[in-house]
Amino acid sequence: MNARKGALGSDLAKVDARGVRASDYEEIPELGDEFFEKADEHRSGVLVKRGRGRPPGATKIQMNLRIDIDVIAAFKAQGEGWQTRMNQALREWASSHGMMR
Repeated sequence: MNARKGALGSDLAKVDARGVRASDYEEIPELGDEFFEKADEHRSGVLVKRGRGRPPGATKIQMNLRIDIDVIAAFKAQGEGWQTRMNQALREWASSHGMMR
């Protein structure tokens, strides 16, 4: 810390000497499951990434693609996994039109 002790405007030694009591924790709300579901996890100072991750030998790339709203809505209406189903539909179309082996 670069600040001089006198510049802090407080008596840190007095605060340290007081210690922490059980009553100091009464104001702090208990953290529920929702907090921990969204919280970042660190192990040995390294962020543990969430999600499934990429499978070995993954051959997908991320790109920007403009698709009509009604098409996106139709796939999303089917529920989770809509991007996978859209990818499969594109694969089937390309294959049926001789664009893929």
